[in-house]
This record gives sequence, C-alpha cells and structure tokens, in this order.
Amino acid sequence: MMKKIIVYVCACLLLVSCGNFTSENTRSRQLLDSGWKFYRGEANAEQPGFDDSSWRTVDLPHDFSIEDIPGTGSPFSPDAVSGINGGFTEGGIGWYRKNIFVPSSQKDKNFELYFEGAYMNTDVWINGRHLGNHPYGYTPFVYDITDYLAYDQDNVIAVQVKNEGNNSRWYAGSGLYRHVWLTVTNPLHIITHGTYITTPTVTREMAEVVVETSIVNNYPSGNDVVIETVITDDAGNRVASIKADKKINAGNTDVFTQKTEIESPQLWSPDTPYLYNVTTRIYANNHLEDEYKSTFGIRSVSVDAQKGLLLNGVPLKLKGGCVHHDNGPLGAKAYDRAEERKVELMKANGYNAVRASHNPPSTAFLNACDRLGLLVIDEAFDMWEHGKNPQDYHLYYKTNWRKDVEVMLKRDRNHPSVIMWSIGNEIPAMQMEEVVNNARMMTSYIHELEPTRPVTAGLNNLGEELNAFMEVLDVCGYNYAVGGYAVGKYAMDIRNHPKRVIYGSESYAFDACDAWADVEANTAVIGDFIWTAIDYIGEASIGWHGYPQSNSVYPWTLAYCGDIDICGWKRPQSYYRDAFWSDEPVVSLFVHSPVSSFEPLKRERINWSRWHYKDLVAKWNWPGFENKSLKVESYSSCDSVELFLNNQSLGMKETGRKCKYMATWQVPYAPGELKAVGYKAGKKVFSALETNAVASHLKLSADRNAIFADNQDLSYVTVELRDDYDRLDIDAENLIDFEVKGPAVIAGVGNANPVSLESYTQPRRKAWRGKCLVILKSTADAGEITLTATTPGMEAAKITIESK
Repeated sequence: MMKKIIVYVCACLLLVSCGNFTSENTRSRQLLDSGWKFYRGEANAEQPGFDDSSWRTVDLPHDFSIEDIPGTGSPFSPDAVSGINGGFTEGGIGWYRKNIFVPSSQKDKNFELYFEGAYMNTDVWINGRHLGNHPYGYTPFVYDITDYLAYDQDNVIAVQVKNEGNNSRWYAGSGLYRHVWLTVTNPLHIITHGTYITTPTVTREMAEVVVETSIVNNYPSGNDVVIETVITDDAGNRVASIKADKKINAGNTDVFTQKTEIESPQLWSPDTPYLYNVTTRIYANNHLEDEYKSTFGIRSVSVDAQKGLLLNGVPLKLKGGCVHHDNGPLGAKAYDRAEERKVELMKANGYNAVRASHNPPSTAFLNACDRLGLLVIDEAFDMWEHGKNPQDYHLYYKTNWRKDVEVMLKRDRNHPSVIMWSIGNEIPAMQMEEVVNNARMMTSYIHELEPTRPVTAGLNNLGEELNAFMEVLDVCGYNYAVGGYAVGKYAMDIRNHPKRVIYGSESYAFDACDAWADVEANTAVIGDFIWTAIDYIGEASIGWHGYPQSNSVYPWTLAYCGDIDICGWKRPQSYYRDAFWSDEPVVSLFVHSPVSSFEPLKRERINWSRWHYKDLVAKWNWPGFENKSLKVESYSSCDSVELFLNNQSLGMKETGRKCKYMATWQVPYAPGELKAVGYKAGKKVFSALETNAVASHLKLSADRNAIFADNQDLSYVTVELRDDYDRLDIDAENLIDFEVKGPAVIAGVGNANPVSLESYTQPRRKAWRGKCLVILKSTADAGEITLTATTPGMEAAKITIESK
C-alpha cells in the first residue's frame, strides 16, 4: 500500500512539475524520454499484459541502427539491406513500451502523445487500442489519448517501428530517434502547433505583428472565451499586449486573429538573432484555462531577380551548406545538444544558411538556428510518386503528402530562421506533366497555408525540359550548376529567364571558389549550398570512389564529402572555404599525400561524379621521402603567401581572387618546420606544419566542462595522441579504452575514419590521424564526472566534467 501511495504522489508531482505551467496548472508538457523497454525484432507486444520484463531499458532519443548488430561488435554488415545507401547498417523492426500513471485527479484533463519523429512506419497503441500508423520518418505526429486512459493505474504505451527494406539514399537510423512528449491541458486549450505569428510590415521604426491562435473547446457546452497575448523582449520587458473575445461552441475549433505594433523593434538576422517571447492566456468564465509560450523573430525576407535576397531590406548572399539529419557517432539520435552543436559548427565555419536535406529537421535544430542565427531551407521530401528505392516514401506519397506538408509548415512557421519551403529534391521525372502538376498542387497548398515564404526545390539535370517545373517555383535550386557538365549554366539561364531567382542548392567542394564567384557576380543567384557542410553516414565513399556506386566499396561507411567530418573537425576543403568567405586574413597549409590515404579507385568515376577532394593532409612527417619533391598547397584570403622550410624562404606567391585563393609549391622533403606566412594590408598570419615524434601521451579536451543533469545533455571530449613537445602525432592509431565515473554514460565514440567498422557504442575506439572522440551524456543526477582514457605504454589521462 505504501508503495502505491508513493507512486501516486510521484505521478501527481510529475504531471504538475514539467513544462510551461502556471499556478493554476493549466498546461503541462512532460518529456517521456526516460525508461522505455525496448526489443529489436518481431514481438506482437501491443497488449498491456505482454511480458516485457526481459527487454532492455533505453532512454530516448534512441537509434537501434547505430548499435552493434546482435552477436557482433559492429553496427555494420556487408550483407545489410541498406547497402551502400545506409552505410551498411541494419534496420529492421523495433518495439518500445512504457507505462504512464495518471491519477484520477486528472480525469477532467485532455491528454496528447506527441512524437517528434520516428523512423519509420510507426504504429502506436495505448492500453491495447491502436491509435494509428505514421509512415514518414521525419515529420511529427500526435494522438489524443484522453478517451483511452485508465486512472490510478498504469497505462501502457506500445510502439512498433518498422525500418524495412531499402528505403533511403542515406543513413536514416531506426526507432524513436527524436523526443516523445505527453501534453496535458484543460478541455479548452490551444491546439498543437496552434499559434501562427507573422510580421507583415517590418521597418527599423515599427513592426506589425499578427498572432493567429487556434483554440478547441472540448467542454460539453459553449464558452465565452477571452484570449490575452503578451509579447516580451529577451529581458522579459512587456512590449505589447492584446486581448480579444468570442464564443466557441462545444466541440468546435476557432481561430483568433490579433494584431499589434512594436516600436523600434530588434530585427532578427544571422548576425543579431534576436527573439521575442509570446505568452498566450485563454480564459473562460474568468478562469485561466490555458497558457502557452512561443518565440518568434521580427524580420522580413523578399527575393527577386533584380534585387536578389533582401533580409530586413538589406542584400544578403547565402553562404550555405546541406546537412543530413544524423549526428555522426550518435547515429540519428536528435539530442538537443547534438543538434545545437551542428549549428555552432556551421556558424563557426562561416555559414549563414543551411539546407535541411532532404527532410524536415528536428525542432531542436530549428530552435538552435533561431538562437544562433542560421537561415534554413526547410525541405519536405526526396521523392514523390516515383521512388528512388523500392520501399521508400513513394509508397505513401499520394495518401500522406498533404498531412506531412501541413504538419511541417505548422510546426516550423514561427521559426524566423526558416526562409524557404522546399517541396523536394531531385524529384524523378520532373519533365513529365504529371509531376509538374504535383509541383503546382503542392506549391499552391503551401502558399495557401503559409504564404509568407517562397517555395523552392532542388533540381538536377538542368535542361530546358525542366522549365515548366521551374515556373511553378518561386525560387529555383540548382544542383551542381557550376563545374562538371554545367559550366556557364547560371549565366545562360539568367539571360534566357530574366525573372528567375536561383541558388546553388548543391555544389561540389572542387568547384567551391567558382561557385561562390558566380554568386557574387549575379544578383539573381542568391547563394550556394555545398554538398555537404558536415559529413554523414551512408552514400558510402561518394567522396572517394564516387559514382557509379557498388556495395563492393565495403568497408566504406561514410560519404566522406563533408567540409566538416562526423566528429566536428575541419577537413581541408573547409579551410579552403575560409579563404574566400573570410573577411579576415587567414592562411592554411596542406601536403598532397605521396601515398594514397585509401585504396586506389576500383573504377573510373563517371564525369559528373565530383564529390571527392584532393588527398591532402596537414602533416610534415614523411620518412622515406627525404629529398623527394612533395606538392604543398596553401589557402589564403591574403594578397600573397610566402613559404618557409626550416626558416629558408621557398618563395612568395599570390593568393588573391585571380589565383583562386591558393598557391602551390614543389618542396623537397626534409624534416623540420614548414610554415606559410600570409600578407595582407600590413598584417601577417601564418600556419605551420612540424615534424613530430612518436606520441608519448594522451591529451583530453572537452567542448563543455559543465553540463546539465537532465539525462540529455552532452559533452564532446576530443582525445589526442601527442609527443613530448605536445605536437599531434597524425599517424597514431592507438586503440584507446575509456572509463566513466560519476553521473554520466558514454553516448557515442568516433574517429571520422570512413572505412572503420568499429562500434560507435563500446567504451573504446582507435585513433585516426592522431585523435578520436568520446561523447558523454549526463544522467539525472548532479555531480562530478571523470573520464579516463588509457592506451598501452602511456600514462592514463583524465578529464573532469561537472554535471549540475
């Protein structure tokens, strides 16, 4: 009996202590990520009485494809159905079960289960009652469970996720990889995604703000409803307040439209990502029924061929990158901190825009883009009715596209970071009338639901036969319109279609400088998006072997085409981008490896397959190559760069625009220091490579030395092998073991080696190019976390993280 009382009290406290609450307990939003029972395989586990005691316990976000395949020490298999597309990872069926206890004191409330995303084909039951199926793996879905709950006892949520067959062109992950929430409200409340905030007029002096709020009345009788909306700045100061009232009949949903003005608004932009807060309160019979909090930014966006992209009336070029949704060593698990870190990495490396490729991203990712200032192209699909793989979304497109587009728009429409809606990427058969009609229908639907942003798509095979499709779009995304087979495409299309607005929706790193030059030279070309900003699992080896693809490339598992690798470390092409994007003098230095970093090509790449980059290494350790000529390459925004070997000048070379911001030398190898010095406007900057000795010690460094004890937060710890002079030993590949003491677990390990088949979840990892990565996740307890790294022949290294 005492145990039941304790459970009851804890449940009551849980329901009233999470989310956006007022003293009257109008609304709670409880995160249901902890303590799910999980089984990988067939189970028929939807009924409440099913015995799941032998299942293991997992926390969300969860991705069972990044875990080791049962019976192996690796998540990879050459026989995986996903093949090269999924990076040779396994999908399959996964079952999740969780109990929630609802006290009878909550009988008059409404309850909703909200899934941020599950991959894919997800069925949900509550107490054995089937709530529905959601096929798409990237859009959220919600179920009202009010009528199916039992009170003062456990309620069983059962979820089946089916990632079956060959259904994606990249690593998708499997399972409940985003958050799950329980929302509790009064019967009179704002519906899910029920606020819509726009700023139709924006100047430095004044901004008009329109707030549309959708309210449902689930009481048995009508109610006279008063809605109060309060807008505050980031310091909590009230800047506007609006009230409205009307009657809502029983069972009806009504929309309240409120308008106000804000004087001297703080405008949102990538440089000043200022957010306002909105609190909406709903009253009936002088009783507070609901309180809902939102954020928004005040900004204006317009595009046309004559002025280009104007943000708040100011011309802006999009320094963009495409990203897939995975988080490298974490797989698809969308921890808030992992999503935020992706945005931080992009901002730190010069990007002001991202294309979510090729699906809606997580809410956490968009929240981070809002806070940190990264513009977003929000993309819906990679295919429509014509599939790219046998079991992909084309099987569900006809019956599901409207609801998936609608939920994407309604979920994401208040994010100031989102500036365009993309209806798809490289949709098959774009020249066909049927497909053009689908594009027209989808574009019209988006304009009807959310008319404040232009509609776009990423297009390939950019011939005149696509003109009908392009005319449907507000802005045309060109994939690979610079270099390769499409030289001069921008200039030709601007001449032939003077009203067309264009951006490079995908481009090759090899052509990065030329692509950016075209952006700068043409007002109608508003930006360029590299494929990709961050490397990813799947499309294995396109950055080395390229196309045509074959499963024979195994053990390649990563695409190896990102400016930044899966651990978050810069690759040479990222330093090259710095040279033509940076306003400050920068210089970097690399050596063309005289020994191929990976096995030679197994076949010639097709002519348009240009995702590879030069085989460059930041290394001056080449024993056996003494006095042999090595090609050295420097990237710089400076006017010129001088190269020194052991303090002897090897000559100065120009590195300005006409030299495409690079210079090369042939250098006879000799151990010592190779240094590049850049000169610009009286300033000097330098980059050096130094011959190192064999590593003698481990060095640990964390991106954050303090994290939150919320069972979700992360600290990324870089482990480096260094010599006695603290120089990185880039050739070191030691196996390093990890031990964690304190309130944390290892969420993932990695080293960015594209041909490694090692586990991402075990407490060990080989170094590659002198380093590896450990990702620590907090538990719900506060305290000191100690990570210890060991490798034979060296003293153990430790780092301490505070969880609070």
